Amino acid sequence: MSKVISICNQKGGVGKTTTAINLAFFLAQKEKKTLLIDFDPQGNTTSGLGIDKNKVEKSIYEALFNRITINDTVYDTALSNLKLVPSNISLAGSEIELVNLDGREYKLKESLNNIKDSFDFIVIDSPPSLGLLTINALAASDSTLIPIQCEYYALEGLTQLLNTIELVKTNLNPGLQIEGILLTMADFRTNLTQEVIDEARTFFKEKVFQTIIPRSIRISESPGFGKPIFLYDKDSIGALRYLELTNEILGEKPLDRVEVKTEPTQNFSEAKE
Repeated sequence: MSKVISICNQKGGVGKTTTAINLAFFLAQKEKKTLLIDFDPQGNTTSGLGIDKNKVEKSIYEALFNRITINDTVYDTALSNLKLVPSNISLAGSEIELVNLDGREYKLKESLNNIKDSFDFIVIDSPPSLGLLTINALAASDSTLIPIQCEYYALEGLTQLLNTIELVKTNLNPGLQIEGILLTMADFRTNLTQEVIDEARTFFKEKVFQTIIPRSIRISESPGFGKPIFLYDKDSIGALRYLELTNEILGEKPLDRVEVKTEPTQNFSEAKE
């Protein structure tokens, strides 16, 4: 049975897209059939996997409004267990289009019904807002993962997000759970990072993942090359930490290394014809 995990935070720049890409990659690497859905009009998840978002003709936007089925929007990647549903700027006006539709909060969930049984995991990269797109993502999810950067005002606005999650759980999706709080962009040379970690663990307790994602130039660079961090620099601390996060979600012990299972002659992204 498929598990749907949305990556949510109304703040931008917290590592949301990076987490979506790398979690989906390592789930697929561990032989889990995984679908990554770019549900952000910025299309950064799409370009972060090496697909030109400006050339995408069939995207989550068309599937959301039943112009095509979501099956027709799926792109292959060089990792056989990882598929992508791309996004681009066409999704930007969708919140206005959704407003007057019946069942507007369930449009993504309805689209996923046509494809859920084909995957073990579906990972949704949500936009940095608490609008109808994020509500759709939460309504379609079994759980949500919340990235928080280890910086000043890290927890600011989190109450609003948690209230939104609770409202969705009460009114739209009773089964919705918090997968966990992921601390990102940690710089252990500073006292601030440890203060944020302590504050988060005090407030959220066991909901905070043991894995902490460090601030890393290699992690920041990898989307520009259209690759998950492992394919960009498999020996980097960022690759190891996202592997550990995946293990934690799967309930597995951490591993020191993992071998990639792509065809060496392929680019990472390979669009479906």
